[in-house]
Amino acid sequence: MAGKRIRGVDDEHELEVPSTPVSATSAPSVRAELFTVPNLLSAIRILLVPVFLYLVLVLKADLLAIGVLMVSGVTDYLDGKIARATGTTTRLGAILDPVADRLYILAVVVGLGLREVIPWWLAVILPLRDVVLFSLVPFLRTRGYSALPVHFLGKAATAGLLYAFPLLLLGDGDGALANLARVFGWAFTIWGVGLYWWAGVLYAFQLRRLLATTPRVR
Repeated sequence: MAGKRIRGVDDEHELEVPSTPVSATSAPSVRAELFTVPNLLSAIRILLVPVFLYLVLVLKADLLAIGVLMVSGVTDYLDGKIARATGTTTRLGAILDPVADRLYILAVVVGLGLREVIPWWLAVILPLRDVVLFSLVPFLRTRGYSALPVHFLGKAATAGLLYAFPLLLLGDGDGALANLARVFGWAFTIWGVGLYWWAGVLYAFQLRRLLATTPRVR
């Protein structure tokens, strides 16, 4: 099935949008696309988001909450690895993976912000980037697209933050281990926030290129 392609900022990722709608005869392939191991791992990550918030805010079981974040990080790595190795990269997976990442970032900054583990500005600045990018979606839709391809910088930023948050949570205490975790946690946080916003800038440049090179759709 033919479709349109757009190059990513790093010229290594492409996004294909089908030019024809999915017909009823393609239902078996649609079902096969839904029920893949990478999609299941992404779904598990999303389902664990409220579990993390419950552990942090209600039970204050920090070690279990850190365990949830570790599971999230491992499944984040595995779903992409398995999808590429088995050729089961799907359109649903391309949506679920970044959604899971953003839900975890939002849940963690809310949870740690309410616990006063992180300052208020950090709890605001990370979701603010996603709000800014979400405001660009209407412009994207004028060219027939609903999302831009995820590039390596965005994944690196997310990985840095997923390292930072467990360390910050572990650093919410006293003793040499907590102090060491706090130092490394803030180091990953600074790098993660910087890369997260820089990735947002690159997404904006991708959108600008798309608007300049792709005709408007009716």
